[in-house]
Amino acid sequence: MTGRCQPVPSGAGPAVVRAGERDLEVLSQVIAGAFHDLAVSQWLIPDPDARSVIFPGYFQILLQHALTAGLVCTTPRRTAAALWLPATGPVPPDREYARHLAQATGPFGEKFLAFDAELARRHLTGVPHQYLAILAVRPDTQGQGTGTALLQDRHATLDRQGTAAYLEASDERTRNLYLRRGYTDHGKPIELPDGPRMYPMARIPGPRPQREPAS
Repeated sequence: MTGRCQPVPSGAGPAVVRAGERDLEVLSQVIAGAFHDLAVSQWLIPDPDARSVIFPGYFQILLQHALTAGLVCTTPRRTAAALWLPATGPVPPDREYARHLAQATGPFGEKFLAFDAELARRHLTGVPHQYLAILAVRPDTQGQGTGTALLQDRHATLDRQGTAAYLEASDERTRNLYLRRGYTDHGKPIELPDGPRMYPMARIPGPRPQREPAS
């Protein structure tokens, strides 16, 4: 997937810029902090101290994949990240992923593999789309419209292209947020084994602007 993050017009919300390799470390910490207390995070790694240690390395794997195969949008101060990937899904399609995952997650590796499998089993098929694998805002900057700006930035491009979007909401609260932003449920919730629910959601592209007839 190719593309760029479109700067937000002055006064329309936080600016949006494209992330690069030098942003890997700081954005992995942003995502780890934003996701630390989610129910699915507690399911993956029950111990909060272990979670704090493991999460940054895990999210670096996904960030690196998105930088290579997709698009990572952020803010000038690197307070948020949106990872957009091709329709194939979040897992890097190479043999090194399992090794890198094992190194990053240690004794919790099998849980992460089960998580990947559940998401892949329910992933949207048969529809050209881009996959919002992660949308995270640093906890101390939440509530300032940053996540909305990142979404609107990419949605505008997808609408122009006539391309759908797909994601998994981590809980009911985030599901309701995405419902208000044009997403609808894609089938039944994902039931993680002995764990929480996640909500697969899709957004069909909005209408394209009509061109004025030539005079």
